[in-house]
Amino acid sequence: MGRTSEPARAGGILRSEEDARQSSFLELFFDLVLVFALLGVVSRIVPDLLSNNVRLHWLSLPNTVVLALPLLRLWTTTTYITSRFDCRNHWIQLLVLVSAFGLLIMATSLPYEFEARGESFAVVYVLLHIGRPLLLRPLLREHEAIRALYTRLAIWSSVSGVVWLAGAVIQGSSRVALWLIAITVDLVAARFNWPIPGMRRPPASGWAMANSSHLPERYQQLLLIALGETVVSIGLTYANHPATLAATVALVITFFSSVLMWRIYFYRAGQVLAEAVAMSSNRAVAGGTIGVAHVLMVLGILAVAAGSEIVLAHPGGRSELAWLAVILGGPAVFLIGRIRLERIVFDRLALRRVVGIAALAVLMLALWLVSGAPLLAAIAAAVVLLGVAVSDARHAAGRPPEAPSPAA
Repeated sequence: MGRTSEPARAGGILRSEEDARQSSFLELFFDLVLVFALLGVVSRIVPDLLSNNVRLHWLSLPNTVVLALPLLRLWTTTTYITSRFDCRNHWIQLLVLVSAFGLLIMATSLPYEFEARGESFAVVYVLLHIGRPLLLRPLLREHEAIRALYTRLAIWSSVSGVVWLAGAVIQGSSRVALWLIAITVDLVAARFNWPIPGMRRPPASGWAMANSSHLPERYQQLLLIALGETVVSIGLTYANHPATLAATVALVITFFSSVLMWRIYFYRAGQVLAEAVAMSSNRAVAGGTIGVAHVLMVLGILAVAAGSEIVLAHPGGRSELAWLAVILGGPAVFLIGRIRLERIVFDRLALRRVVGIAALAVLMLALWLVSGAPLLAAIAAAVVLLGVAVSDARHAAGRPPEAPSPAA
């Protein structure tokens, strides 16, 4: 099967191989808004986790998904637009800037996500995912396959938009349930390239890219943004918190865990991601899969950030089971995403990461049974991550840097 790639730039809108080698300043500006948005996610869910209401503790878990996934999907769809189209085109620049402003509005709605003012979150999300394809369609008269693709996207966004807006007119748990359904529809439809009964499947893929290095670089930047958000979040909280010994240990452990996740990601799959995509028999399929892997890793990193806030607020005493699910579950979700990335880059299952996930699950149950403190749980999670990182280093010791070997 031949590689799936975009044609050279034609009509002044599609990117060429040379134009798509690195991120533009416009994309980096968009990323700055995402930093604010991810900080807002953590700031929104932590009060629920720290409340005296056990029900709110558990509701914060699906709430995190409802808060984070639409923001990450907006980032991902915008990234594929900038990977496919020439950012020097004025219409594309306008589209990215409008998307950045929409992301900002969604982020400012996070404190009221499940209350009266939270409807702006859904309205902006729906308008962007219907409006952007409709704006692109007239610009793609010479590229019928891509135009048909965005027609499908607009139709599916309209279908899920009904559910998004239905959730916007109600509040509380019902809103969460409807929005979980809506984001599931969005993700499943995207996974199958937005199929429409009676319409011929277009030859273009929604996950195609003009260059094999641009999209991997953008996903690497996404991981760094998420890790940076964790450091910023714990730093701001620590600065406004009494500098006790326990708080200082929590700060050190959170920073150390962030460094370990960075190390686990980049060595070695994250480091040779672009090479693996270039070698893949189908870049579009590889692009979609690495997207899922990175979203999972970002969700895990956000959970680590939320867990660090719990540790700062309650370093000692008994841990709630929901707290342990966040503190130890965050690294586990990160490792699940990292396993998925390993399958794309090296076409294998790294057992040391599976062992790490199993260890985190056992530790969560053990610490809950023995009434372990949140700080102890954070230290245990860091030790597991350290074990995975050391295992990676031992696996690579004395060998030349491993080259990617994606599935044929």
